Amino acid sequence: MGITDTPEEWQVTATATPFVGNKTSVRTDEVVMPDGSTVKRDYQVHPGSVAVLALDEQGRVLILKQYRHPVRQKLWEIPAGLLDIPGENPLHAAQRELFEEAHVKAEDWRVLTDIYTTPGGCDEAIRIFLARDLSEAEGERFAVSEEEADMEFARVPLAELVRGALAGELHNNCLVVGVMALSAALASDGLTALRPADAPWPARPFEA
Repeated sequence: MGITDTPEEWQVTATATPFVGNKTSVRTDEVVMPDGSTVKRDYQVHPGSVAVLALDEQGRVLILKQYRHPVRQKLWEIPAGLLDIPGENPLHAAQRELFEEAHVKAEDWRVLTDIYTTPGGCDEAIRIFLARDLSEAEGERFAVSEEEADMEFARVPLAELVRGALAGELHNNCLVVGVMALSAALASDGLTALRPADAPWPARPFEA
């Protein structure tokens, strides 16, 4: 019997949305527990995200450094962004983010891993893609603003990022999970065993 997460939904007797923001909201559900009691659970409702671990021919990962106000730090990250449209194809969103943030395109795409960022307080689901066979994108660079106008870029060997994550020097969840997943894939069945880019994603169903 394999170890796998399973879908389940406990009874909700009441729900409210005390806050609605630009992209996310906060919801309060009254949930029936196994012992019959009812408790309130507050959580952020999130559209979902995609992230791209872009690996070049020299085994380096494309990363960017961006200011994140909630944690008051500039974090090294991999390109990532929201699913802007309900039901949006995550591969198309990932290709868009790689172009907009790094002005790079990739010919080979695979699903690296799927995660929930903070399932105790947010329903955000992220699909992390592996992108290879990289090249500079054609046309003009995407116009950036706000935090993105201050981004730094680098290409760093995978082993150095793994070391930095284990040393507590790198903290972005997509970067840490992505480099660890890639390292594990390389050490086991190889990259050809990864799921195809259009693999089903029950957390955020989409049309091909």
